[in-house]
Amino acid sequence: MGWEEIAADKRQRIEKSIPAEWRVDVKSIVGPDEVSFMDVPVKSGLLTPEELAITGSSAVELVTKLAKGELKSVDVTLAFCKRAALAHQAVNCVLEFFPELALAQAKELDEYYQQHKTTVGPLHGLPISLKDQLRVKGLETSMGYVAWLGKYDKEDSVLTALLRKAGAVFYVKTSVPQSLMVCETINNVIGRTLNPRNKNWSCGGSSGGEGAIVGFRGAVIGVGTDIGGSIRVPSAFNFLYGIRPSHGRMPYAKMANSMEGQETVHSVVGPLAHSADDLKLFVTSVLQQEPWMYDSKVIPMPWRQAEEDIITSKLQSGAGGLTLGFFNCDGNVLPHPPILRGIDMVVLALKDNGHTVVPWQPYKHGYAVDLIQKIYSSDGGQDIFSVLKESGEPAIPNIKDLVNPSYPKLDMNEIWEVQRQKWIYQMEYLEQWRQREADLGREIDAFIAPITPTAAVRHNQFKYYGYASAINLLDWTSVVVPVTFADKAVDKKNTDFKPLTEIDGVVQAEYDPDAYHGAPVAVQIVGKKLSEERTLAIAKEIGRLLGNELTP
Repeated sequence: MGWEEIAADKRQRIEKSIPAEWRVDVKSIVGPDEVSFMDVPVKSGLLTPEELAITGSSAVELVTKLAKGELKSVDVTLAFCKRAALAHQAVNCVLEFFPELALAQAKELDEYYQQHKTTVGPLHGLPISLKDQLRVKGLETSMGYVAWLGKYDKEDSVLTALLRKAGAVFYVKTSVPQSLMVCETINNVIGRTLNPRNKNWSCGGSSGGEGAIVGFRGAVIGVGTDIGGSIRVPSAFNFLYGIRPSHGRMPYAKMANSMEGQETVHSVVGPLAHSADDLKLFVTSVLQQEPWMYDSKVIPMPWRQAEEDIITSKLQSGAGGLTLGFFNCDGNVLPHPPILRGIDMVVLALKDNGHTVVPWQPYKHGYAVDLIQKIYSSDGGQDIFSVLKESGEPAIPNIKDLVNPSYPKLDMNEIWEVQRQKWIYQMEYLEQWRQREADLGREIDAFIAPITPTAAVRHNQFKYYGYASAINLLDWTSVVVPVTFADKAVDKKNTDFKPLTEIDGVVQAEYDPDAYHGAPVAVQIVGKKLSEERTLAIAKEIGRLLGNELTP
């Protein structure tokens, strides 16, 4: 078969995995003039009021009720399976759907609870969605490549196994852009994944299927990965929280990946959810399983409650609270008006509540963006394009922005030099941080920055990765906090703006207040390396001040 036939067969198999009684006519629910799919779960009539309540709950609420025996895993799993089926029919977000396996797993967990009157672990009975990088024994992991269809995993990824050990139930694996190296989600297997809030907007990428399904509440927690913004961008575009942990905090072993073996900038794995508390639930539950015993790259570092308590004590002290830096432009690309307003909202909310917020000067971010671009393309695109050659499928157009076969391939000495430059840059940035603390005479807890220059972007218009990728080069912890929505009445186009760079001109020309009206706006809270406890606590406080901790 040619690649088109192989992809068509996969689409048919996904469709058949949705039970006939769960299939709906989305076009009859969402009229031709409507752009949002957010009302589909209610209007479809597929979910009972109890199932709508379950899928509208937080993960913390669900695991608490499951642990008390107030909910059964079968009921929770069925609710999310049905809502995930709706999500795929609405926004095209699924590469693997296996409700029968999920319900069987949930039944076993219910039987265990019935027999032992206790849970198997902190995630007992909770359905969790997986990006199609995580391997589940017996299922396909195509990662958006036609050539990888028909290859079935012989074992779980380490994270899959540890989540299972903690009691999580698996029911779906979500779509990614071909190769992962794009912040939109489109491939030749199932096509484009849409944003549930507006079919004209991107859901982000590369964990875009996760952003879409969690945003639609077809999942309460989704697992994504991030090498240049791939957790944070989908979180931002779907009004979600998301954490990019530092390398070595979460287990990545035995997951599928592009450019596997590339060690200069690591991809990391982390959750997307509707609250900072749900992110914490995921991270602490995984760390309880001692992932360093299974993945040699994981640092033996349990959750450090004392680190979180440092932030809590500052919040309760009444003596100035937190000290945070902020910037709204990295010197390369000025964000669109909704993002600038979002930064201002966060800064004002913090200042109004007694926190100290000071300007933060981005240090050589243009240099960092150029350096990480060199790393992404260091093999001259050989890894990605050799996989495409296997099936004969074409490259999606978006890939050329980050990886292109015309880029020069670096030899070993050139790669060593890039690694040396990265190390020097990381140390220089630490020196900048220390100097700013010395100037202030106090510790800086984190800084606030854009995650993208745009609100949820229109399709094929994601052009600038620098706000995200500079943080990957530093390997610092970053948590996305949803802030607000673009408003055409307030976020007027700046007609007098003079572009800072060529790419800035392209990004600015894209802004249309009418087209972006209602698009989610987010910021990222950036802490130093391995500061997950502190940075999550800060993100939670900012979400609380904004009133966004559990906004559906």
